[in-house]
Amino acid sequence: MAVTLKDIALRVGKSVTTVSRALHDFDDVSPDTKAEVRSIAEELGYIPNIHAQRLQSKHTDTIGFIMPTFGPRFSDPFFSEFLTGIGNQAAKMGFDLLVSTRPPGTMELQTYEKNVRSPRVDGFIIVRTRQDDQRIKFLSQMKFPFVAFGRMLDHNDYAYVDEDGEYGMGLITSHLTDLGHKRIAYLDAPGHFMFAHYRRQGFLDGLKENGMEINQDLMVTGDMTQRAGYQLATDLLTQESPPTAIVACNDLMALGAISAAQQLGLTVGKDVAITGFDNIPLAEHCHPPLTTVHQPIYQIGEMVCEMLIKQIRAESLEQEQIILQPSLVVRQSTLGPINTL
Repeated sequence: MAVTLKDIALRVGKSVTTVSRALHDFDDVSPDTKAEVRSIAEELGYIPNIHAQRLQSKHTDTIGFIMPTFGPRFSDPFFSEFLTGIGNQAAKMGFDLLVSTRPPGTMELQTYEKNVRSPRVDGFIIVRTRQDDQRIKFLSQMKFPFVAFGRMLDHNDYAYVDEDGEYGMGLITSHLTDLGHKRIAYLDAPGHFMFAHYRRQGFLDGLKENGMEINQDLMVTGDMTQRAGYQLATDLLTQESPPTAIVACNDLMALGAISAAQQLGLTVGKDVAITGFDNIPLAEHCHPPLTTVHQPIYQIGEMVCEMLIKQIRAESLEQEQIILQPSLVVRQSTLGPINTL
């Protein structure tokens, strides 16, 4: 049978209230009584009721993460890296992580509302912000703690970490034009994602800055999966005038594009260059290894988690809005100058 406060009170000859206040280090209990109560509690093997304490303090020591599911999203290494960073940092700071999945829309927003109105979590981490992000609008209106990985087009008066997608795509386009590519295709993500907006803009600006024309026929949109990358790249590479380079807005579509090129008998890095964005672990170990833009996904997970917990604890943040500058990682998928233009 579990040891209770009453058991400790009987041993020390004090009231249950005094024992409770001693264990919680209240100032109105003498140091000698605190020491005696703690000694007896340890001797008896007392385990505090954490759930009851959390309810009393109105804190759960738990942060929430609702993963937006658009299909087979659990296979996306981006989320694995991001969640690992969040979970490990939460554990370091004495917090638990509650993860659930919902498709974007009414059901997703209802889940946020339910969690805000119940004592299940103390705050949320938002990922892949959208142009009209109802999650951010709702949490801001409710004054409920949250930190986002990503910006919006406007109303960015909240805590976030983001990477400079425009800069990253500028690195990619400069790299490819330096290699002599003139027909460069782009595999885009759905337009409501803010990261897609910034990366697309960086791609277009990069072409202009390098004196290239924008060919809308070479810009196609997929759902960020390998299957989409494979299908879109197959269509592009079987055109009468196929692209000599394919820029994917994320690594998974780039990996699909590599498979498509190889299926068509092309040598990636020689006959066609292919690039990604994110630098997921698979990027380094695919064949050939993928040229991509590196952003520290695991570390970003740690950063947003620490920012959220500090916000929950009413601690000051050194920076409330952080934009990281990504770097280009050149690998064999863009091996060298193309043979023909």
